[in-house]
Amino acid sequence: MQEDDIATEFLIEPFVEGSPGPHVEAALDAFAAAGLEVDMGPFSSSTEGAIDDVAAAVAAMIRSSMRCGATSIRIQVGAQGSDLSGIGSLQNALVDMVRAAEREVGGSATDWDRSQKQAAVRILHERGAFLLRGAVDDIAEVMGVSRITIYNYLNALDS
Repeated sequence: MQEDDIATEFLIEPFVEGSPGPHVEAALDAFAAAGLEVDMGPFSSSTEGAIDDVAAAVAAMIRSSMRCGATSIRIQVGAQGSDLSGIGSLQNALVDMVRAAEREVGGSATDWDRSQKQAAVRILHERGAFLLRGAVDDIAEVMGVSRITIYNYLNALDS
């Protein structure tokens, strides 16, 4: 990074895994037009570059993505040398929520019994963890259960 470089992290909704849709493609095109490479992560995408290039690309991304069907866009921007994870990185959001649930429920997710897993799913649901793409699979893996089990716990919350 150079002196006037910034880091940007963004999440465009709706997101369908394996099928990003025209609203996500429009965002990627906006950054490519500015000569910026985008790293698509499991929970958000990120790029870095000169402040003027990134600012122009973000503005173009907002316009084009919303016009192509985006329902929301979350953006974080940090100055050179800043750590976006220190301000709540979207890429670390699910890990942070699971760690918080472990503190509240007690013990490690891999050691929980059924009632503790159900309590953790309730906590994670209340905090919006399952709104993050791929969260059901990731949480199921952490808990050592199937994704069907997670969906059963979520369905039990709704009834």
